[in-house]
Amino acid sequence: MATRIVVGLALGPAFLLALFLLPPLGLGGVAAAIAAMASFELLRATKVAHHNGMYVYTALAAAVIPLGHSLGYGSWTTRAVSILLMAALFLPALRRYATPSEIRFEHIIVCLFGGVGIPLFLSALVQLKRFENGQLYVLLPIICAFTTDIGAYFAGVFLGKHRGITQVSPNKSLEGYIGGVLSGCLFMLVYGLLVQNFGGIAVKLPVMALYGLLGSAVAEMGDLSFSLIKRQCGVKDYGTLLPGHGGMLDRFDSTIFAAPMLLLLVEILPAF
Repeated sequence: MATRIVVGLALGPAFLLALFLLPPLGLGGVAAAIAAMASFELLRATKVAHHNGMYVYTALAAAVIPLGHSLGYGSWTTRAVSILLMAALFLPALRRYATPSEIRFEHIIVCLFGGVGIPLFLSALVQLKRFENGQLYVLLPIICAFTTDIGAYFAGVFLGKHRGITQVSPNKSLEGYIGGVLSGCLFMLVYGLLVQNFGGIAVKLPVMALYGLLGSAVAEMGDLSFSLIKRQCGVKDYGTLLPGHGGMLDRFDSTIFAAPMLLLLVEILPAF
């Protein structure tokens, strides 16, 4: 636990600072690296076979999509990468059918999720950065995901009584889930007040609360969804890249779900 806290305290502020300061292209590069590593970890956890370059094609696709968004060609890049990745996966599958090295359809779906789904969701960070006041909007998914995780942990430790509401994570409690959502709402309001008082920008606080409510709920779903994959595949963590946290996918599982949700909310109902 001590290692987890130390690493979190060191990397969390550094990542927030990078999000705030980096231009869209720089942020696209960071998102590309995270997506590529996350896709590799997903394929490894789900035991996708190491043949015909499936890992390489998936990781490359995952890296290209955020970069395309950072250059303003997100829609075009996503379509092109999706078509190319499907061809790279299905053509060898057709050739290897009914052979000992047959490529299973479920492995192709995992590659498509890792190579298109994950980077597309993470690209929401780049899209948020391109808004007016984007350096402030881009922090929303990270603040939401991290504070939800912290709130859920402490609420579960000190208040958790009704445990086992899902067998995916039997030690988590109903109080922990509620505490995570409330924590996300609270910190989103705090962030809104900071932006308003120190940034000189008018902020709609009820909208910020809505960001926190929906963003936190989706962040917790992301955490559980990727935990479900780990349980079904029989792995504890996706990797060991981040001491105390596991792999890249272990750390950014909530953000992968929260980022597109908050992008949608900002597009529909901007808070400032």
